[in-house]
This record gives sequence, structure tokens and C-alpha cells, in this order.
Amino acid sequence: MASILRVNTLTDASSNNSTAMSVVNQGTAKAWLQYNQVTPAVTGSYNISSVTDTGAGDFTPNYSSAMSALDYAVVSAGGMLNQDAGGRISETNPTNTSSYQCVTTNSAGTRADHTGNSNSTFGDLA
Repeated sequence: MASILRVNTLTDASSNNSTAMSVVNQGTAKAWLQYNQVTPAVTGSYNISSVTDTGAGDFTPNYSSAMSALDYAVVSAGGMLNQDAGGRISETNPTNTSSYQCVTTNSAGTRADHTGNSNSTFGDLA
């Protein structure tokens, strides 16, 4: 039998430092992705239904549940696992509420696949 916990506010053991649940929800990632472009393979994810590999150093993660508007933020990091990742860059661009584009480059600034890409999305779900 499943249990349900319903709360409006969280407090510490002394009933201090209360936090509204809406604040907690607002500050959590709505999606995250760990992706190996070289294989290519999703190695871990939440709220990501699929990833479209659109070319060297370019991929598009697709959300399972869309964002409510284009004013969401995607934090991105990329590199080559178990190698010197100096100078590698991972950039994201929210293109619509259902997906975003991620472009990765090597130290020379040329688009290149990375083995270790990590992305987290913050904002409001639709």
C-alpha cells in the first residue's frame, strides 16, 4: 500500500527556517542528462525521452514533459572522460519547450563529440 505525504511548509527540528514547498520545487532540476556522444548513448537521465544526434558536436535532447515557456535555463558541461578536458566547451540553446540544442567543441574551437556531457534544466514544467 502506498503512502502519501502532504506538506505545505518544511521546517527544521526547532521549527525554524521554514521553507514553502513551492520554493523547494522551483529550485530543483526539471530534467538532467548524462550523454556520451561518441557511442552515442544516454548513460543516465531524468525527464529526457530521447536524444537526437545531429552531427559532430551537436545533439538535441528531447523532454518527456515539456517546459512551460522558453525562459528556462540549461546548465551544461562536457569533456572527454579519463582524458585531459582542457579547453573543451559545451553550450546549450533552448530552442523550444520540448527540446534544446547542445553544441560541443574541442580546444581548437571545432565541433567535436565528447564522451562526458552533463546537462541540467531549471524552470517550470508545462
